[in-house]
Amino acid sequence: MTTLTGYSRPLGVSDDAGVRSPGRTIVLWILQVGAAAMFLAAGVPKLLGAPVMVQMFNAIGIGQWFRYLTGSIEVLAGLSLLVPSVAFYGAIALATTMAGAIATHLFIVGGSAVPAIVLLAVTSVIALLRRPW
Repeated sequence: MTTLTGYSRPLGVSDDAGVRSPGRTIVLWILQVGAAAMFLAAGVPKLLGAPVMVQMFNAIGIGQWFRYLTGSIEVLAGLSLLVPSVAFYGAIALATTMAGAIATHLFIVGGSAVPAIVLLAVTSVIALLRRPW
């Protein structure tokens, strides 16, 4: 890494680079644990074939394989929110899934899209705060 004489850090790097306040870290962990719990609670019934999930995915019309795919994404990416080094990638996968869930609720199955909108917002914040760059 190149530094200029008289400078103690590389150009473009601030004094507090990589340092998070304790409050920000606590809030981030609360969001991550809460989102992980919500996605596990949503994904496990899909994988176990809960009748309401089977019925909903029949209404979507793509097939039951899509229920397994969605449930797997929710469970695996939800668990990844609990591992800081991969939380960014899990949050991106979940945010994308929630964008699809919003569209599905609005245009296909009906019902409230509010839970998916809230989870999209939460996973977007997690991705922003856990981004690797």
